[in-house]
Amino acid sequence: MVESLAVSVQVVEVLLAAALVLPCAVLFIEVLVAFVGRGRLKRPQASLANIRRAILMPAHNEEAVIQATLSTLTSQLKSTDRLVVVADNCTDATAEIARQAGATVLEREDDQQRGKGYALDFGIRYLSQDAPDVLMMVDADCQVKPGSIDAIANLALTTNRPVQATYLLEQSPNPSPKEMVSTFAFKVKNQVRPLGLRILGQPCLLTGTGMAFPWATLKEVDLASGNIVEDMKLGLDLAIAGHSPIMCPNALVTGDQPQQDSTAMTQRTRWEHGHLQTLLTCVPPLLWQGLKQGRIGLIALALDLCVPPLSLLVMLWVSATVVITAMTLLLATTWLPAITLYGAGLSLLVAIGLAWSGFARQDISLGKLLSIPFYILWKIPLYFKFLKGPEAQWIRTDRES
Repeated sequence: MVESLAVSVQVVEVLLAAALVLPCAVLFIEVLVAFVGRGRLKRPQASLANIRRAILMPAHNEEAVIQATLSTLTSQLKSTDRLVVVADNCTDATAEIARQAGATVLEREDDQQRGKGYALDFGIRYLSQDAPDVLMMVDADCQVKPGSIDAIANLALTTNRPVQATYLLEQSPNPSPKEMVSTFAFKVKNQVRPLGLRILGQPCLLTGTGMAFPWATLKEVDLASGNIVEDMKLGLDLAIAGHSPIMCPNALVTGDQPQQDSTAMTQRTRWEHGHLQTLLTCVPPLLWQGLKQGRIGLIALALDLCVPPLSLLVMLWVSATVVITAMTLLLATTWLPAITLYGAGLSLLVAIGLAWSGFARQDISLGKLLSIPFYILWKIPLYFKFLKGPEAQWIRTDRES
């Protein structure tokens, strides 16, 4: 009886160790490649001539921030470019402010079909009457750094692939340790890992704003949905259809880090619940299509998607390591699963260290980086909420003055 129990426990230990080794190994490889290869990609070419470009901006009650966003865009536009704002179910002055800034404004009212995906679909149907060569999507609450519009538009047209700009969060003037760690984790996910994939010649996930698409690729997908991570799902659908997105490291879009805990938690819940739901539902078909079509890029996307949010990965590793070590000592089973997890933990620690050293020294000191455990504790309720019932409805993040 005891022997049978030990065998069963050992099987569980092996499966659990394997399930955690994979994302730790993927994270380590992506970060290592980005660290070694940073700065080696070619600079963007000069702006292409005689191309028709359009920027589509979905906006829901964004009067507090849209003026600042539009001001970062208009200086980068050519006279032939079109800027279209979809004022989606707005009850404030969003539409008026956008018109004053020179944008074409489409006002949409639909109490049933709410969310960014529906707004984007509305704008694309309008633009299809006189389709551009390349369409760019920018959220109403971000800052588009100079040169970014040219960079993503040119890369999309020269590669005939969807393009994702580097999308980061900016810290407040006096950030708390939690804010610093959150900004760092966001940078690892949206800059370091996609850069590693780009250097390896592999596609990346779409992260929500600062995206460019050759117009023809958008015919392959349906955007009209209330998916809470519509950008990530869009990128995966395009990849399966043969149009895998790539990162543009020379383009930068930034958003503000929420200052209120409740606002930050709402935003993180939507992002991370959406990521976990997409991980569970999309990894199997991605792997299957990658094997069926013989496409390494789809397999690379599936492996990248297997890496959960950094705080959750650390939490899972610590929990599994403690449990497996304890069971190994109690039942005198093989140490192989525990040793495997120790190696995975070392690769996770090295990956975090390389990401900090190569990309985030200016954002967070090494001492503040050690506050990661407190950041994880703050996010524990988010993950318990996922187990109880994942967030299924798109919820707009409240804007802060």
